[in-house]
Amino acid sequence: MLSTNEIRTKFLDYFAKNGHEIIPSSPLIPHNDPTLMFTNAGMNQFKNYFTGIEVPKFKRAATSQKCVRAGGKHNDLDNVGYTARHHTFFEMLGNFSFGDYFKEEAIFYAWNFLTKELGVSAEKLLVTVYHTDEDAKNLWKKIAGLSDEKIIKISTDDNFWSMGEVGPCGPCSEIFYDHGDKIFGDVPGSKDQNGDRFIEIWNLVFMQFEKHKDGKMIPLPKPCIDTGMGLERITSIMQGKHDNYETDVFLNLISEVKSII
Repeated sequence: MLSTNEIRTKFLDYFAKNGHEIIPSSPLIPHNDPTLMFTNAGMNQFKNYFTGIEVPKFKRAATSQKCVRAGGKHNDLDNVGYTARHHTFFEMLGNFSFGDYFKEEAIFYAWNFLTKELGVSAEKLLVTVYHTDEDAKNLWKKIAGLSDEKIIKISTDDNFWSMGEVGPCGPCSEIFYDHGDKIFGDVPGSKDQNGDRFIEIWNLVFMQFEKHKDGKMIPLPKPCIDTGMGLERITSIMQGKHDNYETDVFLNLISEVKSII
């Protein structure tokens, strides 16, 4: 059984081997973005690279970013305690491309890491794509061999990611893990999609636009990649658990709290 620390290291080592610069987590208070109160995604510290304001010293990066989602566009506060997967504070594993690779490589890296490096069963995985993104759909077929039934088209903002009211954005493709029919819930896009059976574990954002205050979306200087995988969620899978709070880090924290009180 892999520990949380081992999974984090495995992720970063995998992307380092594939030419990514490993960048430390940025502070929870964004240093370069007055539009955000807290860092809510791994891409926050790279925002100026996506928009072309700054030129990065590297074309590929990977991080394990500490995030808070307790308000604003990405608010998980109302879900904490009601689901097995939500937290206000968590770590986001992510790999990024700044005008280097795009959809095909991003899909390959994610599928290869999950199924080869971690050994997650391909039979337990399915994906969503933005409803107009035929490229992503065809690439999932080519790279992962997924059938049409396992590639679900979504027309809502669930598959069009944006950092906030303004900033970089683009269509995305999410990877889901099926915890089995003993858990309540149904596939993405269905009426019972919010159950805990099918859990989103990795979001691949194909960053193509910058959204402005007037709602206009301007193409970015170069298409980029921004991905995020919840460390706690993939850890629960690797440790044979359904509930994030039953993984090693949380059990240790809960045990320590019990000893104090």
